[in-house]
Amino acid sequence: MNETSKDTKEKSLKWWQLSLMGVACTIGTGYFLGTGVGIKIGGPAIIPAFILAAIGTFVVFDVLARMNSQDPQEGSFCVYARKGFGRSAGFSSGWVYFTSEILIMGSQMAALSLFTRLWFPGLPMWVFALIYAVLGLVIIILGTKGFERAEHLFAVMKLAAIIAFLAIAGAAILGWLGTAKHAPKWPVPVFPTGIIGGWSSLIYAFYAFGGIEVMGLLALRLKDPKEGPKAGRWMIGTLTVLYMASLLLALSLTPWNTMGTKESPFVVSLQGYNLSFVPHFFNGAFIIAGFSTMIASLFAVITILVTLAKNKDAPPLFAKVSRGKRETPYYAIGVTALALGGSILLALFLPEKMYEFVTTAAGLMLMYNWIFILFTSGRLLKLTGWGQTKRWISTTIIALAIIGTAFHPTSRPGLWISLGFVLLIGGITLLMKRIWSKEKSRDKSKVRRMRAEGEPT
Repeated sequence: MNETSKDTKEKSLKWWQLSLMGVACTIGTGYFLGTGVGIKIGGPAIIPAFILAAIGTFVVFDVLARMNSQDPQEGSFCVYARKGFGRSAGFSSGWVYFTSEILIMGSQMAALSLFTRLWFPGLPMWVFALIYAVLGLVIIILGTKGFERAEHLFAVMKLAAIIAFLAIAGAAILGWLGTAKHAPKWPVPVFPTGIIGGWSSLIYAFYAFGGIEVMGLLALRLKDPKEGPKAGRWMIGTLTVLYMASLLLALSLTPWNTMGTKESPFVVSLQGYNLSFVPHFFNGAFIIAGFSTMIASLFAVITILVTLAKNKDAPPLFAKVSRGKRETPYYAIGVTALALGGSILLALFLPEKMYEFVTTAAGLMLMYNWIFILFTSGRLLKLTGWGQTKRWISTTIIALAIIGTAFHPTSRPGLWISLGFVLLIGGITLLMKRIWSKEKSRDKSKVRRMRAEGEPT
């Protein structure tokens, strides 16, 4: 994880490479599996939900990329929050993000272990979780370039999986695969569970775009930082087209109310065609997707932890790096590994429903950070009237997605848990403000005393 001095100075990424990295950091189990929860709640309303989520996501990344091109910083949104609203904002933004990503990674590891057991049913899940955790940490330790190469490969594989689904589903629509239990059908009612159901499903569309903030951290390595918005446009545009096409085909092949929360809607939609390879093919795709987003999250939280340590918002030890050609922050990696281990234990031993609530909360905390990115851009960027309008449109869409979780029993507990985490971190921030204030007063008193005694300050 060579993110301290040398790699950050090597601006080796072209805009299309950053765009490909964004694909790797974004397409994960939130899309392949989480979309099924959204369909269960809102039915085909997930289609307009994805359009709204794409608009909201694009504006968030666009302002983040503009802040990065104007003032490249290793800690990206965490540093910009500090510059825009003070130390407390940087502290709380960084720790909210760190907490949310650690919890999300725990759920990803549990999901990866569950997928792998399809092929190795005799082994306990903790064995797979340990293997994936070690592999992820090894990739991070190998350095930023190794991480980028791995993510480029994973991005191509994930795109290939979606395109393969489009090809198979297209063949089914054309009748080339014979007939299934449910004949292809369209149109379907857009809001079969009502407006409230569609509203509640909006947050699951946003989860499929989670990961763009990692692109903000990687944008520091662009050869031309001004090309950051261009990378975001192509990445989000491509994903939106692929997401919409695959969802339309899935909902055409099988009734929405036959899809559940435990299976991918893309696997369910092809079950009636006697394609024995489909479950195994997509199981492999799920593993690649989950592992890829997991190491992207690892990269992000370690970068944020190092940034917090450099700003004295975390123990300074975490900013220390190894000597030599590759400067690796082993202390930050170590504490992240411990936190990840704790999250994996929670995922494996907490009741399943309870941990689902915790990970929903973590996803919502990510959305809170996106709103804060939008607020920060209003402070640090000179936005045009249209730029301000877009910023408020995006903020409104994300806020609506968050509020929508209060109207459904599946997501409502996660909302309250997320607010509990925010209150906890907010309380710690207020406590730290008092400590910082006392330190500042002591420093001022020391300077005055030294001046009075004629000592150099």
